[in-house]
Amino acid sequence: MRPESEDAVTTAPAVPRRRTATARPGAQTLRRLLRQPAFLIGSVITFVFVLVAIAAPVLAPHDPAAPLLLDQVRAQSNPVPLPQEGFPLGGDPAGRDLLSRLVAGAQQTLVVGVMATLGGFVGGIALGLVAGVFAGKVDMLVMRAVDVMLAIPSLLMAFSIAALFAHPSEWTLILTIAIVQVPVFARLMRGSMLVQRDTDHVLAARALGVKPGAIVFRHMVPNALGPVIVQATLSLAVSILDAAALSFLGLGNPDDGRPEWGQMLGGAQQYFNSFPHLAIYPALCIIVVALGFTLMGESLRETLDPRTRR
Repeated sequence: MRPESEDAVTTAPAVPRRRTATARPGAQTLRRLLRQPAFLIGSVITFVFVLVAIAAPVLAPHDPAAPLLLDQVRAQSNPVPLPQEGFPLGGDPAGRDLLSRLVAGAQQTLVVGVMATLGGFVGGIALGLVAGVFAGKVDMLVMRAVDVMLAIPSLLMAFSIAALFAHPSEWTLILTIAIVQVPVFARLMRGSMLVQRDTDHVLAARALGVKPGAIVFRHMVPNALGPVIVQATLSLAVSILDAAALSFLGLGNPDDGRPEWGQMLGGAQQYFNSFPHLAIYPALCIIVVALGFTLMGESLRETLDPRTRR
């Protein structure tokens, strides 16, 4: 006969164990981002901007280069067509639909901003990788060149580089802004690589005899790219502002058949007193889009920075 205590143990209902599954880091980061109003506002602005830019040929009510309102332009009495049926924002001094040009300008702004940031990202990654992997004289030479570029105000350096081209175009604008962005990414990538050199997983890989190339590209680079990618989001806003400034001064694409917001803003200066909406609309577009990318980038940086986590 078994003891009573043993029967009680065997007949007692099993208590289900609680599963204490920890959330993945990516899910935690996403939840923190979704709790930030700044990130949500920036995401909505960025999403709408990208959607309008991609679908610009469909969303634009008219051909942005067609002077459909040219017959209404009068050099003395009415140089700018006013809002009317089919043209809710009116036209520009050349008789072209202003709304269509704003929509088409979103596409040009997105292309210039993304391509310039991508060029600066790739160039900065390459320089930062070289400086972070090869210490000593190589690191010193690369960083001194980066320091010289960072010592010059970015907008002033962009003006100087753009002025070197005899025939400005969309590609010279992209190249100019990309060169200005390179030192920012290079310094950040170099710092991230130096931090990764002394981490436990890199030291363990070296102790196990893993080849240096595999350590760099499998263990160091993937972990060093996080801050650089966050910086790319912020640099998109800077690229858009720089592109608008260069186009405003006539150092961008001279073809006004392919509208760009900075170019439209520059062309509206002589009409600002009588027709301020010609400058206000593209200026608002530039400000709102740059604000959207800035809010997203700042939220990402604060969320991914361990020092700001609560």
